[in-house]
Amino acid sequence: MTIEKYSIGIGDRFGHQGAAQLAAFVKAKERGVSIVPVWNKSNREHALIGTRPADVRKEADRAVGVVGWNDSYYVDADHIGINTVDLFVEPSNYFTLDVADFIGKEPAHDDLKKFQNECGKYVGNLRVSGLKESIAITKGMITAVGLKYLSAVKEAGKIYRHIVSRKGKDTFITEVSTDESNDPQTPAELFLILAALAQEGVMLQTIATKFTGEFLKGVDYVGDIKKFAKEFEQDIAIIAFAVKEFSLPESLKISVHSGSDKFSIYPIINRTIKKFDAGLHLKTAGTTWLEEVIGLAKSGGAGLQIAKDVYVQSYQRFDELAKPYLTVIDIDVKKLPNPSTVNGWSSQDFVCALKHDQSCPQYNNSFRQLVHIGYKIAAEMGERFMTALDESQKDISAGVTENIFQRHLVPLFLNND
Repeated sequence: MTIEKYSIGIGDRFGHQGAAQLAAFVKAKERGVSIVPVWNKSNREHALIGTRPADVRKEADRAVGVVGWNDSYYVDADHIGINTVDLFVEPSNYFTLDVADFIGKEPAHDDLKKFQNECGKYVGNLRVSGLKESIAITKGMITAVGLKYLSAVKEAGKIYRHIVSRKGKDTFITEVSTDESNDPQTPAELFLILAALAQEGVMLQTIATKFTGEFLKGVDYVGDIKKFAKEFEQDIAIIAFAVKEFSLPESLKISVHSGSDKFSIYPIINRTIKKFDAGLHLKTAGTTWLEEVIGLAKSGGAGLQIAKDVYVQSYQRFDELAKPYLTVIDIDVKKLPNPSTVNGWSSQDFVCALKHDQSCPQYNNSFRQLVHIGYKIAAEMGERFMTALDESQKDISAGVTENIFQRHLVPLFLNND
């Protein structure tokens, strides 16, 4: 199985928006650009909402049938480890291997020695097509990368081989996530990580690297845009070089995690992938969930009240909801509106505060992030929330499609920037 050049991971926490999401990809195809959808949902989200991996497969298959989609599509076992992978094996054909807990864990002595020996030939200045500066690699650097990442690579190999034993070879797409490291990977580090993965026999097709700056949930990129541009270009060039050097799959491409709403860097990504004729995978995570809340608020009445209740209860349970997301949110509690104020808002007030329109004076970055992590509240509402989704589906669907197509697919792939 080979991943297409352009793909987008689309989360749909409550499984109602598959057709609306897919409509955005149809629009892109009508404009001459083929992008494939990857429905993703993590084990944590399944546990909080009370769904199962098979539900994501059902939603994807249903959406494809409704829309009449004839191209490829995937179901991602998002951020799985060896203890959770079996839940996802049957319904999934894309696996994001999460080995963050093993980054920095000291590897076995013999494994480190073997890695040092096999990478020793790269000591010196590495010339990489597309980069003006050579990449310096030293013995000390090889050792440092081995000490930091080799255990994580070994764990990725363990998970990968387990999936192969259950599904068979060449029946799924493999992604490896290294984006949860504390520091961005340098070009030399990325090259050596890919060397280690090749040595381990992990035939990955996407890799999520760590970049400078913050990729917070549902809001724009925070950081040095020029530095990001340089890193992104270096990573794209290194991946292309590593594919040839290590006989990795030719489809190997970069994956941008927490990639939704990073509007300030989309033009950079667009220019770079076109410059290098490179592929791209980007995960949009909970953007669709936020469009559901926006649609409910727009509908007024019961829908608006549910949107307000989600916020008020999220505000009251802030510490509980924030705990799993502390590394990917930056909420200024002083900027969160008081629940009594929100309860008095109109539909327009709520939508303006939540919708990611940075030109709007009422847009509230912290408010948006809190609602983003508040989906557990909606799940606890049960039938009340699901009924409201059905009743407001027209408003919600239009917003979901427009958000993915106009605000994500167009600037990433269709604009001639």
